[in-house]
Order: sequence, then C-alpha cells, then structure tokens
Amino acid sequence: MNSKRPVNLDLSTINFPLPALTSITHRITGIILFIGLIFAFWALDTSLSSPQGFDAVSNAIAHNFLAKLITWGLLSALAFHFVAGIKHLLMDADIGVTLEGGIKKAQITVVISAVLVILAGVWVW
Repeated sequence: MNSKRPVNLDLSTINFPLPALTSITHRITGIILFIGLIFAFWALDTSLSSPQGFDAVSNAIAHNFLAKLITWGLLSALAFHFVAGIKHLLMDADIGVTLEGGIKKAQITVVISAVLVILAGVWVW
C-alpha cells in the first residue's frame, strides 16, 4: 500500500457541497439533541415533582438568559434534525436522488430550518 496519491488531512481546505454540509449538520444536531436530553429530562422531572418545581423551571425559562439560550438551542437543533430527517426519508424512498435533486433538497432543508429556528427564537425570547 505504497500509494503516491496526495493526502489532504486539513478538512478546512475542502469545500464541501451543500448536501454534505446538511448531512454533517444532521449528525451534529442528533448529538446535540442526545446531550440536550439531560437538560430536558431534568426540567421535566423538576417541573413534575411539585408546584414549586414547576414554578422554578417556568421562571428559569422565562427570566434566565442561559436557560433561554439552551431552550432555543435545543429547539433549533430539533427543527433542523427533523427537517433533515424528512430529507433523508425522501432519499430512502428514492425521491430526488439525482445530483440536482440532492442540491435542491439541501437548499429546501436549509430554508425551512432557518424559518423554524427564527420562529423558535421568537417563541423563546
């Protein structure tokens, strides 16, 4: 295996196409959602434990900047992950698996996700 091919290990020099970026972001948002379940389950457990716990979680989300940021981040990750998941389901059903179809679906994914992220920000803030 003495290949003479050049090896580029610097990922910052590679220009990924939009479908690749949406696929990578889909994986990253999945990891964010998995880790975010810690905060979501804590908030759910605390809010269901007593009326005081519910008030504490409600006040934290309503008045704490960090809690709002985490809530908005998780909702944004969920929005993108959901839309990109629909895109992947369409690919699994052999819908738009051409190069042009992949680019168009990636563009639609970004636009719809951006709208949902903005709406989540308006709702949280």
